[in-house]
Amino acid sequence: MNFIETRGNDGVKPKEVTFSQAIENPSASFGGLYIPKFLPQIDKKFIDECMDLSYKELTLKIIKLFDIDIDDDILKNAVDLYDNFDNKQDPVPLKKINNILFINELYHGPTRAFKDMALQPFGDILSTLAKKENNNYLILAATSGDTGPATLNSFANKDNIKVVCIYPEGGTSDVQKLQMVTQKGKNLKVVGIRGNFDDAQTALKALLNSNKFKNKLNNLHIKLSAANSVNFGRIIFQIVYHINAYIKLLKQNEINYADEIYIAVPSGNFGDALGAYYAKKMGIKIRKILIVSNSNNILNDFINTGIYDIRERKLIKTISPAMDILISSNVERLIYDKFGAKRCKELMSNLKEKGYYKLDSNELEILQKDFRGYYCDDAQTKHYISEYSFMNNYLLDPHTATCIKAYDDIKCAKRKTVICSTAQWTKFAPAVLDAISCGNKTKINDIDALENVAKIMNIEIPKSISNLFIKPILHKTVIDNDQSQLENEIFKFLEE
Repeated sequence: MNFIETRGNDGVKPKEVTFSQAIENPSASFGGLYIPKFLPQIDKKFIDECMDLSYKELTLKIIKLFDIDIDDDILKNAVDLYDNFDNKQDPVPLKKINNILFINELYHGPTRAFKDMALQPFGDILSTLAKKENNNYLILAATSGDTGPATLNSFANKDNIKVVCIYPEGGTSDVQKLQMVTQKGKNLKVVGIRGNFDDAQTALKALLNSNKFKNKLNNLHIKLSAANSVNFGRIIFQIVYHINAYIKLLKQNEINYADEIYIAVPSGNFGDALGAYYAKKMGIKIRKILIVSNSNNILNDFINTGIYDIRERKLIKTISPAMDILISSNVERLIYDKFGAKRCKELMSNLKEKGYYKLDSNELEILQKDFRGYYCDDAQTKHYISEYSFMNNYLLDPHTATCIKAYDDIKCAKRKTVICSTAQWTKFAPAVLDAISCGNKTKINDIDALENVAKIMNIEIPKSISNLFIKPILHKTVIDNDQSQLENEIFKFLEE
């Protein structure tokens, strides 16, 4: 299968590229993104064939539907990395909370967040290709807290690869920051910027689309790629765990083939939600995808009004920092799929130049056939964490907890609902402790918060988290939100 461009072709880049070309150079014409030329279809026969497969086998079977130009042995080695998750027999547990609510635990990888599900195999594939083709790559990553640790962990000490990870200073949890700044690997560079995630992501996109920057890299015989979900190499693996959850519900006799389910996603950059949408389009019976925003509320507004407007908005720092995003990159892939390249280019240009765009009434109706939007503020999030901790003995992190708002709205329909749990509570312990300790406002550091939550809930802290607090800080660079300063730091690192 070949890949095409969300904003059409500029006459310079190829009109179609292979999967390997799309992941090695994810910047498409006019600043757009790559998408598959078509989505393969899944039917009952295919589902029946998957019922007794392991997660690794299911992943390989689904990816082969896309007929990508990656050798089978490379794919197998990549998905074998799921053996390093908490339980290699079941790297993605589906926990039953009650008769209709299930939580898809996507955080059992090395950095305790759902980004490991895609970045572990994707990183291995990209680094294998680089070595096989004798190419050197600079991988850029911008993070709101989870992509960074997962990227650094995936690419650490890989041959032919150097990584620069950009994070907003003060815009992640302490644990997320420690996962980045303590990460070993001579091929890694972590840069904090005085700004927010949208600033970091804008900087990344500017570099990906800068011919001047790429020419300077060419002079050093280095190619440029990205680890963010602008890269379809991430998205293809994110489709799988939604399909896996549906198959598990079938295997457990929770649903029949005729039954549709809801999937609820705590949404930031929309990659997780896009994976659910693609699973739905491929044939998985998803009634609607419930998109939940925090107080930044951009996606809820978009889904309910058809207006994407960032002109008067300032990013709000919340207790769910991975959702503190105003420009959700993967919405572009959805816009392309719904309305085509011409309309996608028009809307994305409006967003860049005017700070907003608006769907017409027909387009909004089409969007709402697949999506429903919600938002959940910090006070509500803390309430849900407390409620589920003590009534259901289930500890939610501040991102997963936002989805209970959507579940409370639709539970009267009695339809099975799967919430995507995108991170473990350990990455946000102070907020979780505040929620379960009756609103104790005493400020507490992360390590003490971890120990207090573990004691209250009688659970263990993973060593991968507790050990962070005794590791040396290896990456200390923090710069202003300045493109030229960032480029200088990158080239200084590359030329060392």
